[in-house]
Amino acid sequence: MQTLNHPQQPAPRRLDDVLTPEWLTRALGARHPGIRVTEVTPGPVVSRISTNARFHIECEGGAPDGLSPDLCAKGYFSEIGWPGRETGTYEVAFYRDLAESTGMRTLRSVYAAIDSETRHGVVITEDVVARGATFLDGTSEYTPAQAAESLAELAKLHASTWGDPAVRAADWLAPRLEGILAGRGVKEIRANFESDTGAGVPAEVRDPELLVKAYRAVVSLASAATPWSVIHGDSHVGNLFLDGDGRPSFLDWQLVQRGPWYLDVGYHIASALTVEDRRRAEDDLLRHYLDGLRAGGVEAPTWDEARLGVRLGIIHGFYLWAITQKVAPAITRSLQHRLGTAAADHDAFAAVAA
Repeated sequence: MQTLNHPQQPAPRRLDDVLTPEWLTRALGARHPGIRVTEVTPGPVVSRISTNARFHIECEGGAPDGLSPDLCAKGYFSEIGWPGRETGTYEVAFYRDLAESTGMRTLRSVYAAIDSETRHGVVITEDVVARGATFLDGTSEYTPAQAAESLAELAKLHASTWGDPAVRAADWLAPRLEGILAGRGVKEIRANFESDTGAGVPAEVRDPELLVKAYRAVVSLASAATPWSVIHGDSHVGNLFLDGDGRPSFLDWQLVQRGPWYLDVGYHIASALTVEDRRRAEDDLLRHYLDGLRAGGVEAPTWDEARLGVRLGIIHGFYLWAITQKVAPAITRSLQHRLGTAAADHDAFAAVAA
């Protein structure tokens, strides 16, 4: 793993400071020496915890080769988002240090930096919407053929970082699933399961205490797992976009860290597809993923190891969505149903039973 040629230009606190010709000239100049941004046209802004702001730039002499004039800035600029800004540093570090070397499809970063004093990170990527991309969510139609493509992308990420000593040495990739357990638990799960949001979760896995116990076991296993690689960490279908050619591509890297491959794969298969499609295609999809690892030069897990891993990955995804709040109910409902049903189908809790 190598640090790429990204700038150290401090990441501003305010979005208005990012969207200025002066700041963008300095920030983009590390990769494009001699660039001079002369005009910035703001576009749509989506602000939840993080803020995503699309914009267009004009440059003296035109945009340099290799730089799209349509860009998107992501940071924690709002009053609500600012206290949680350190969450974004992991994603910024991924784009800064790792994204290009994995060879997988994701957003192309043109600036990624973390302010050493405020710990605020800002990443600027090409605006894929301007190139015809479509962002997905938990209610989007997604086919087994598309899932095979996205699993191939995960295989690239995993194989390219498999047991890499440089990855082990990177502090920002240290495992941090324990923090998820510490943040939310039985209270939030019960509120979801007792509401319409959790109505589609099968009865045999509707036990909040049992789910917390199972996830605690998964976290313990994952912390000691070998082999490990870099994982996306939150590989549900809503963290995908289809590029202008319709190809699945990953984004939203806030949970990137070292961990076992199966946390991504079991979670992805169970969240991306309808229950019916998943039941029909999951074995073939798992084989496809394992073939992708082998193509990347990795000695893939055995079939029995892989099947067990998928069960653990399903618990990971199920827990993340069982504790989810402040997401559109239709999305949470869909993903709790898909992941809960997968957990029931695979008797996933039994995989970690004491």
